[in-house]
Amino acid sequence: MQSVCHCCDWIQHHYGHLSSEYLSLLDQMGGDITEQDAPVFFPTSLYRHIDDAGFEDQVRFRNETIYQITKLFDGNMKAVTWDKKNLDDFLNILERQLENLKSCVSPAKKPERRLKRYSKELNRKVLRKMNYSAQAWELIRKETRRHLQRLDIFKAKIH
Repeated sequence: MQSVCHCCDWIQHHYGHLSSEYLSLLDQMGGDITEQDAPVFFPTSLYRHIDDAGFEDQVRFRNETIYQITKLFDGNMKAVTWDKKNLDDFLNILERQLENLKSCVSPAKKPERRLKRYSKELNRKVLRKMNYSAQAWELIRKETRRHLQRLDIFKAKIH
């Protein structure tokens, strides 16, 4: 595990740039973000809880959120009509964020179960139930965007 100072430095100097890049790519890879709501409630209370957490818990949460997003995007994407290059770039930047964040957290602590459960529900109630349709993937893109934007709020509070 890297030192807290190194992680602070990395988050302060690199995380924001990569974050704005992948949010931009997420917007550019498809058309307008859908207005439809996912049949899974966004875990607002979990974000409120982590808002008051310490630095390491926030970094762990950020790491777990990005990990769960990468798992969601590791499904049957045949119906997706997104720009392939933007999608690949988006996923590559997420992987880069994940690798850097992973080195900042202790593997001894367990990840947030509610976040994992939420991700499984998205997979089950959106992707699988909607048969990995383009519409299902648009809902996933919308939810992903919401999570990534919320993670940016944490970054602003770390400094």
